[in-house]
Amino acid sequence: MRTTKNSFILLMIGVLFLISCKSTEDKKRDELLKLGIHTILVKEVIQTSQYTYLRFQEIGNPANKDVDTLWCAVTSIDAKNGDTLYYKGGFAMKQFQSKELSRTFNEILFIDDISKTDDFVKREIAAVPSHQQMESTDTAMVGKPKIEKANVKIDKISGGISIAELYANKSKYEGKIVKIKGQVTKFSPEIMEKNWIHMQDGTDANGKFDLTITTKETVKVGDIIVVEGKIALNKDLGYSYFYEVLLEEAKIIK
Repeated sequence: MRTTKNSFILLMIGVLFLISCKSTEDKKRDELLKLGIHTILVKEVIQTSQYTYLRFQEIGNPANKDVDTLWCAVTSIDAKNGDTLYYKGGFAMKQFQSKELSRTFNEILFIDDISKTDDFVKREIAAVPSHQQMESTDTAMVGKPKIEKANVKIDKISGGISIAELYANKSKYEGKIVKIKGQVTKFSPEIMEKNWIHMQDGTDANGKFDLTITTKETVKVGDIIVVEGKIALNKDLGYSYFYEVLLEEAKIIK
C-alpha cells in the first residue's frame, strides 16, 4: 500500500514538474514574441543551390494558432526535420515561383535572420529596446535586417563614385546613372523577379555604408565588382521594405 502511495506521489511530482517546465517555456516564447522573435518547429526541409526552404509550425504565437504549417525560405543553412529555430523579421510573398524547384508557393516568408542557438536569442534581446518602447509584437522588427560593416577598403573606379559620396550627395545623383566599385556582402536571387546585392567599399557617410542593388545578373559574396545603374531615392517596395537609396537595374562591369 505504501509503495503504491509513494508511486502516486512521485507521479504527481513528475506531472507538476512538467507543467512547470511548460509554463516556463511558454513565458519565454511570449517574451521573445514581444521582441519580434518567433519560435518554430521544422516539419520539412528542401535544399536548393541558393536557398533552404522550410515547412514549419510556429510555436506559441496566438496569431498562428489555427495554422497547420507555413513555408519560409532562407539563405542556405543546415537544418533537418524536428529542429527548433528562431527567426525575426522577413517578408511574405504570395504566388512565389521557384524556378529551380519548378514550384509555385501560394505564400512564402523570406527570412534573413534565423538560428537554432540561444546565443542568437540573447543577442537580439540585448539589441532591442525595453518592452515599453516596442510598438507591437512585430512592427518594430519587420523589414530589412541590420547590416554589419565589412572590413574592406576599395578605391573608387575612374569616372565612378564611392558609396559615401552617393549618400552624402544623394539628391545630386537621383535619376542618374552611376558607377560604383565594391565588394558583395550579400546576394539574394529571384526575389520579386530581381536579384539583390548588398555592396560595400569601406567608405561611410554619417553611418551609411551599405548600398542595395537590383540586377538580373549573378554574383557571389566576396566578389569585387563594378556596378552601373540608375539611382532611385525613397523607394517603397512594400513588404515593409523602404530604401532611402537604391541602385536599380544594375549591370555588372567585368
